[in-house]
Amino acid sequence: RVTVRGERVAVTSTEFQLLAVLAQNAGRIVENDVLLQRVWGYERGEEAESLKVYIYRLRQKIESDPAHPRYLLTERGVGYWLRTAN
Repeated sequence: RVTVRGERVAVTSTEFQLLAVLAQNAGRIVENDVLLQRVWGYERGEEAESLKVYIYRLRQKIESDPAHPRYLLTERGVGYWLRTAN
């Protein structure tokens, strides 16, 4: 279950898997290749664009201001990480 400010947020199974991997590694950068492998089973390739799209969609659902994320953060050229507290 995903909640934001006490309200349940509907996410797809892929979004949930992606968020789960990031949550299991909260506070640490998870490299793009690791996310692709753990969520989609891919090694490398054009699928990296799918990762960007799913991160974008998750930000739309969980961030107050998706253009300036506070929780789902990018480490440019490396991967993504989930901040659990401000």
